[in-house]
Amino acid sequence: MVETKTLNWSQRMIDSVIVRRPLLCEGVVNDKWSYDYGVVLKGTELVWRKTGDQKYFDYMKKNMDAFVNEEGDIRAYNIEHFNIDHINNGKILLTLFKETGETKYKKAIDHLRKQLQLHPRTSEGVFWHKKVYPHQIWLDGLYMGSPFYAEYVKEFGQLEEFDDITKQFLLCAKNTKDHKTGLLFHAFDEKRIQSWCNPETGHSKNFWGRSMGWFVMGLVDTLTFLPENHKDRGALLVLLTDVLLALKNVQDKESGVWYQVLDKGDRKGNYLEASASCMILYAIAKGVKQGYLPKGWGELAHQVYEGIINEFITETSEGLVNLNKNCQVAGLGGPDKRDGTFEYYISEPIITNDLKGIGAFILAAAEMESIQ
Repeated sequence: MVETKTLNWSQRMIDSVIVRRPLLCEGVVNDKWSYDYGVVLKGTELVWRKTGDQKYFDYMKKNMDAFVNEEGDIRAYNIEHFNIDHINNGKILLTLFKETGETKYKKAIDHLRKQLQLHPRTSEGVFWHKKVYPHQIWLDGLYMGSPFYAEYVKEFGQLEEFDDITKQFLLCAKNTKDHKTGLLFHAFDEKRIQSWCNPETGHSKNFWGRSMGWFVMGLVDTLTFLPENHKDRGALLVLLTDVLLALKNVQDKESGVWYQVLDKGDRKGNYLEASASCMILYAIAKGVKQGYLPKGWGELAHQVYEGIINEFITETSEGLVNLNKNCQVAGLGGPDKRDGTFEYYISEPIITNDLKGIGAFILAAAEMESIQ
């Protein structure tokens, strides 16, 4: 068993990332404005704030400056794609603008805000996941768009705009919730025509670990910016607790972590998955620290953290940290006709040091180190 309390895992992981990838986008096929950079850099931000070490801030800045020019234009970003994933890196731009005052960051931030103003929505007003995925809500999108939207409104917007942000979570949960288990299906098709959905409910077929991880991370991060007296704050806190309780019910009791397909741990081919487990831990740890969850959840957080270290973390002979057993990617529909079956989710590549998982691990470890 690895002792979690004596090792500074968040700092060790980002230090390993910096050694391996001095620039996150370097060497990436079809270089793009990719949301996973923002996950890693939000973790980097927590380590920077905890340590005060300038190298972490410089790493954040260098990675965003690889995309944002002096006019505030974002390389490899096209607003007309209306891809909610493209909003995520805006969280780092907000930090850079507040810290440096450089107008290029504000201009880039405003480009992303404009996307949200024009972004297509369901009939109830929830953002489509992407223009190429019409009339669809994916849990992933709640992390990608809502915390940026909420921080933007807090800094530059109007109080009434928060109503639109809370609506995203409440309607997403209403449309994806399984009333038997309390878990949330990966996606919902309002038109009920996608090949992956139930034609009666619009639900996709399974509960994918990382999609629920994205949802709970997005919820705790958005609550950070939501006014204390907002009319929906109580409903979001109840939603957070309800979803985490549903996740607790499908936690693997032996390892303390979660499966790729959450409720099918006994099926051949399913596996304990790192990114989802780290994301869920981050939501619990931050929820405890911020007072969104009763302190009793802290005990569960320590159990999960120990499970993550023992199940997923290894170290190289050079002293670098690895995060193993990450699902590389999973989605629904598209050119690959991803059908959302159990067999689909377990067929996607399982890799080491996927940026989404690494970012979630840094975030979770940093929060755990702050509540030890």
